[in-house]
Amino acid sequence: MFSTLLLFTLFLLVVPVAKWLVFLYRPAMNWETPLFNLLKINPYSEMSAKEYLNALLLFNGIGLVFLFLLLVLQGHLPLNHEKFEGLNLDLAFNTAISFVTNTNWQAYAGESTLSYFSQMIGLTVQNFLSAATGLSLSFAFIRSLLRENQTTLGNFWTDVIRSTLFFLLPLSLVFALILGVQGVIQNIHPYVSIETMENEALKLPMGPVASQVAIKQLGSNGGGFFNANSAHPFENPSLYSNFLETLAILLIPVASLYFFGLVIGKRREGIVLIIACAALWALGLIFSILFNEIPFESLEGKELRFEHDPTLIWTESTTATSNGSVNAMISSLNPITGGIALLNILSGEIIFGGVGVGLVGLLMYVILTVFLAGLMVGRTPEYLGKKIEKREIKLAMLILLLPSLLILVGTSLSLVLPEGLFSVSAKGPHGLSEVLYAFASAAGNNGSAFAGLNANTPYYNIVLGVVMLLGRLTIIVPTLFLADLLVRKKATPPTAGTFPTDSPLFAILLCSIIIIMAALTFFPVISLGPFAEQVALMRGNTF
Repeated sequence: MFSTLLLFTLFLLVVPVAKWLVFLYRPAMNWETPLFNLLKINPYSEMSAKEYLNALLLFNGIGLVFLFLLLVLQGHLPLNHEKFEGLNLDLAFNTAISFVTNTNWQAYAGESTLSYFSQMIGLTVQNFLSAATGLSLSFAFIRSLLRENQTTLGNFWTDVIRSTLFFLLPLSLVFALILGVQGVIQNIHPYVSIETMENEALKLPMGPVASQVAIKQLGSNGGGFFNANSAHPFENPSLYSNFLETLAILLIPVASLYFFGLVIGKRREGIVLIIACAALWALGLIFSILFNEIPFESLEGKELRFEHDPTLIWTESTTATSNGSVNAMISSLNPITGGIALLNILSGEIIFGGVGVGLVGLLMYVILTVFLAGLMVGRTPEYLGKKIEKREIKLAMLILLLPSLLILVGTSLSLVLPEGLFSVSAKGPHGLSEVLYAFASAAGNNGSAFAGLNANTPYYNIVLGVVMLLGRLTIIVPTLFLADLLVRKKATPPTAGTFPTDSPLFAILLCSIIIIMAALTFFPVISLGPFAEQVALMRGNTF
C-alpha cells in the first residue's frame, strides 16, 4: 500500500515539477532583469565551457572557505545556546567539503556539535547551493546536446540563481511548512531539560529542523540535523512524514528525467529513462525485501515505528538517488539488503540519480550504450544527432570510472594502514563492507554510512574529505569538457540506420550496461563483503 501510494503521488507531481524546470531552463526574461542588475550580472552573456567551469569552481570554492571558517570559529558566533566550541581543523575540513560537494557525510553528531548558526547559515545554505550547482551542470550539458556549431553553454550565474531562488527555495518553503504540520520541530529555543519517569535528567535538543530537512530531502543532500538523521522523531515523527520525506527524495530526480525529454522535444526519451530507472529501482527493492529476513530478521538498529517496506523503500531510494539520508541503520540490515544499498552507490547513483548531477551520470551511461550499440552494427554511434567519437567516449568513460578508482584505492589503503583499521568496529566481511561503503559514499557524494565505522578521526576526516572533493570534480570537470566537444558538433538528421533511443529495446540495453559495468568493476569486493557475510550468517556465524 505504501509503495503504491508513493508511486501514484510521485508520478502525479512529476509533470508539473518537470515543466517548472523547463521554465527555468529558458533564456532570462525581462521580469528577472532588476534582480540580475542588482547582482551586477548580465544574464544574456553566455559562457564557454572553460568560463562556465571557472565560475562554478569559484562559486563553490568561496563557499568551501566560508563554511570551513564558520565551523572553526563557531564558538565565537551567535545562536550558540549550548556553547559548542569550534570544530577541530580535520573535522571542519571534512564537513565543509562534505556539504559543498552535496555529499553531506557527517562524522559528528549534529545536536552535540553544531550551533544553530552553523546549521542554518553554514549547512542549510550549502544544501541549497550544492543542489543548485548540480542543476546548473545538467542545464549546461543539455544545451551542449541541443546546440550546433556553437561554443557557449549558457551563463552559470543565471542558472545557479534561478535554480536556488525560483525552484529549490519555494519548493523547500512549502515542504518545510507541511513537515511542520506533521510535527517536525522548527525553533531557535535553548535545549529543554526534562526529568524522565526514572527521575533521570535528560536534555532534549531543539532547533530549526524542518527547514533543513526540507532541502536535505529535495536537494539530494541527506545531511540530518540530528545524529540519528531521519530515524530521529524530531526529524521524522510519523508515518505521514516518512511518506512525505521518501517522496521528496525521489521527486526532483524523477522529474529531471521527464524534464530532459520535454526540453529536447522528445518526451519519449525521458519516459524511457524513467522506465529503465524504475525497473532497476524495483529490482533492487524486491531483492532487499526478499533477503531482509534470510536466515532470520534482526530488529537491532532498525526502524520499529514503521513497517518493513517503508524503511526498505527509503533505503533503496536514498542510495539510488545520492540522497544519503537514512531512517534506519544500514549496517543492521541483512548483508544482501545492505549490499544492494551499497551496489546502488557503486553503480554511480544513476537510478533516477541525484539533483542535476544524477541526470548527467545517467546520460553518460546512455552515451556508452549508444556507442556499444553502434559498434555492434558497424555504424558510427549518434545520440540526438551528435556523433559519439573517440574523444567523447573517453571522457564519458572517465566520468564513469574515476569514482570507482577512488573507491577501490581508498578502501584498499584503509584496510592495510593501521590508521584505517583502527576505526573498523567489526571483523571479517562486515568490516570490509563498512570501509567499502564509506569510500563509496564519499566518492559518490552520497553521505550515508554503514554507521559501524568510527570515521571521526584525523585519518578518515582528511582522506574521505579528499575523496569527496575528487569525487565531485571527476564528474563536473570532464562533463564540461565533454559538453564543449558536443556543443561544437553539427547534428545530423536520423536515418533508417539510426539506433532509436526512445524504445523499450534501448531501455533493456541501458539497464544491462549499467548492471554489467557495476558487476565487472565491483563483483570481487562485493563477493568478499556482503555476499560472504550472507553465506556466513546462513551458517550461524556473525561478525
